[in-house]
Amino acid sequence: MREVDRLMVDEYGISLLQMMENAGRGLAELSNRMLGGNLAGKRIQVLCGGGNNGGGGMVAARHLHNRGAHVHLKLAAEPARLKSVPSRQWNILKAMGLTQDESLLEPADLVIDALLGYGLTSSPRPPVSDLVNWANEQLARVLSLDAPSGLDTTSGTVYSPCVRAATTMTLAIPKTGLHAPGANPFVGELYLADISVPPELYQKAFGLQVPSLFAENSIIRV
Repeated sequence: MREVDRLMVDEYGISLLQMMENAGRGLAELSNRMLGGNLAGKRIQVLCGGGNNGGGGMVAARHLHNRGAHVHLKLAAEPARLKSVPSRQWNILKAMGLTQDESLLEPADLVIDALLGYGLTSSPRPPVSDLVNWANEQLARVLSLDAPSGLDTTSGTVYSPCVRAATTMTLAIPKTGLHAPGANPFVGELYLADISVPPELYQKAFGLQVPSLFAENSIIRV
């Protein structure tokens, strides 16, 4: 996926900002489906890490707010230490008045886990681990972006702690670890979202013949 991200930028001119927007908008749409097709007044807690996965969560928070949801945002990083693209998303939320809430939303109708992405290779550490444990204690369903935070998307290793998601929306193409033995109780229902990766990229870079996965919808059940 790191190579896919690189090729998207270097070979196709599709920026990380565009990919992040696609991911976050898809996450908001799947939230809408999970909450019955009407977001007005729904209480949604969004947990964001300091990397690109967190940036996707921030995009989702914006779309959810715009669609009438009551959104609480928790950032597991210092805003000043965010990388450039997530920092841009944070600044947009600040301009909208969607700054970070000190308290977590209890009860919530939905918890969004956008803490950690596909690069995880060890157990989450505080403050991320504290938020993972909090999410697992809630009665609300959890929707994870790309992977449940705490799961190695390559090997399928379940680190401690790991989010137990009701639903996971992974991006572009399924990761092997999401289908590993023992991963399903943490992944839950698995969906795949389009972030605008051309099928030709997979063939050119990896020799993979990828069909038109999103012919019927930009978010599909896998």
